[in-house]
Amino acid sequence: MVPLKIEQYVVGSVSTNCYFAINDNTKEVLIIDPGASAKKLAEKVHDGGLKPAAILLTHGHFDHAGAAEELAELLDVEIYAHEAEKETLENPSLNLSGWEGKHDVYHADAYVKDEQELDLAGFHIRVLFTPGHTVGGCCYYFPYQNTLFSGDALFQSSIGRTDFPKGSAAQLVRAIQEKLMPLPDETAVYTGHGEETTIGLERMYNPFL
Repeated sequence: MVPLKIEQYVVGSVSTNCYFAINDNTKEVLIIDPGASAKKLAEKVHDGGLKPAAILLTHGHFDHAGAAEELAELLDVEIYAHEAEKETLENPSLNLSGWEGKHDVYHADAYVKDEQELDLAGFHIRVLFTPGHTVGGCCYYFPYQNTLFSGDALFQSSIGRTDFPKGSAAQLVRAIQEKLMPLPDETAVYTGHGEETTIGLERMYNPFL
């Protein structure tokens, strides 16, 4: 099994968790949800002697996608997002960049599908479509490492907000129950904000599920 090392950096105005998923054998790194601080994140990559492989976006809100394009240029990598999230990324009223007084348009280089399997940085990854927080939100599941990056779909004892444009509480709960809850109990869940958890704990204690 490829050893997965995770580094967490809290970035931006709403304390978003940006993750480095590092192949500890090759030092290749996947960067998940770089919402801000592109230059600082690039410095972390270079200072750690890491080899950037790709940027993965769980969804298109500014606090998760805001620094992706600049970071992609600095590191010469592609940005991945779910195909249903293109509108959110490209529409300032949906990506919420107005919260910071901006009207930003974001993009991805590769748009993925539900249940698509990716092989990046030596890791095998399944894309799990979890709409509801946004129309094209997704999670990235590393089955051989028992690890899930859940973005703003699933939190410790909570779920993502659904009061933003095109949000749907019913859709989000259904997606979590159908896509995430069947995963093994011991699956570590690295969330978009706050503390990590496990699928087993959320299945047992999450009041929204």
